[in-house]
Amino acid sequence: MRQRSLIAITAALSAGALTLTACGSRDSDDKGSDSGGTTVTIGIDAPLTGDLSALGLGIKNSVDLAAKTANKQKYVDGVTFKIEALDDQAQPSSGQQNATKLVADKSVLGVVGPLNSSVAESMQKVFDDAKLVEVSPANTNPALTQGTDWANSKKRVYNSYFRTATTDAIQGPFAAQYLINDAKKKKVFVIDDKKTYGAGLAGTFTEEFKKLGGTVAGTEHINPDSKDFSAIATKVKNSGADVVYYGGEYPQAGPLSKQIKAAGAKIPVVGGDGIYSADFIKLAGATATGDLATSVGAPVEELASAKEFVANYKTEGYKEAYEAYGGYSYDSAWAIIEAVKKVVDDNDGKLPDDARAKVTAAMQNVSFDGVTGKVSFDEFGDATNKQLTVYAVENGAWKPVKSGTYSG
Repeated sequence: MRQRSLIAITAALSAGALTLTACGSRDSDDKGSDSGGTTVTIGIDAPLTGDLSALGLGIKNSVDLAAKTANKQKYVDGVTFKIEALDDQAQPSSGQQNATKLVADKSVLGVVGPLNSSVAESMQKVFDDAKLVEVSPANTNPALTQGTDWANSKKRVYNSYFRTATTDAIQGPFAAQYLINDAKKKKVFVIDDKKTYGAGLAGTFTEEFKKLGGTVAGTEHINPDSKDFSAIATKVKNSGADVVYYGGEYPQAGPLSKQIKAAGAKIPVVGGDGIYSADFIKLAGATATGDLATSVGAPVEELASAKEFVANYKTEGYKEAYEAYGGYSYDSAWAIIEAVKKVVDDNDGKLPDDARAKVTAAMQNVSFDGVTGKVSFDEFGDATNKQLTVYAVENGAWKPVKSGTYSG
């Protein structure tokens, strides 16, 4: 309904100069870099336990690396950065409680997170009322920045909310265009988990898929707490679909893929960044070969701008992988660090009394070459970087298939 679209495939991936030096030492997050210095806390909200903890811990570690790097560089004179990581268990109620706790800590001048769009909905007003800036590396639901009627009339909702990940308004159609134009799929069965992220992603995908001439063979909604999808798997097989699109996350997508194949439907399951995790492959098993996922940005391992991040993450010895959102989490934290630097520089080298409000205002004009490429924000607080990649499961691992940008 909105637009005529095309995919402009980029010939070269971003290669911006990264604002990293050698990784900070293991004690670089100690309080107080210089006598009389100021400690600024970067809050983190993510699922640190539970089914989605692989993604959440990757977020936490990457923010920690950004804080350590800023401290080693003495990037903001007189300021030492530390992190405060809170576990939301992917639950909106926990996220709201965490937001209230972070607001109460006056040393917190910015928050990275959350992972889930549904959790973000519960946190935004809490942060906005306190003028505390929030930068998500992973939220993709368009309504968070552009309002519930975003498809017809975009309107910024909260001035304190920003994100470094591109939205489902782009990611869903990008997947539809790939399936129709590249994979030559014509008949899709669409499934979602009824949550903010999954339902929204499935919706934007479906609209584009039909617009391009594809047929929807059936639709279903699953219970996110379930692991038995045999009834839906049978419906998929009987539908004659040549592909399944799933709006949701890997804890359900993995078993769903496995059970669809077991039912006799030897067709790929496709999803968004919520299934782009090594844990999806573990859950889906050997029959996951050929399944697809889209994810924000280009493959971090292939970006010249991310080489130091990848090396420093390894050097730091984090037990968990940085996963899908590591580079975006680092860049989200660095955006907060850049905003703090601007505020300090504009106030004779010290933090003003209204630091939170000034950091939030400064974020709108933050622009730097980060891990994921150029980092800056548009008038809605959305990332200006619209890069996306399609990945396929090959030999038990995700392999990049095609990178590009979507313009509508």
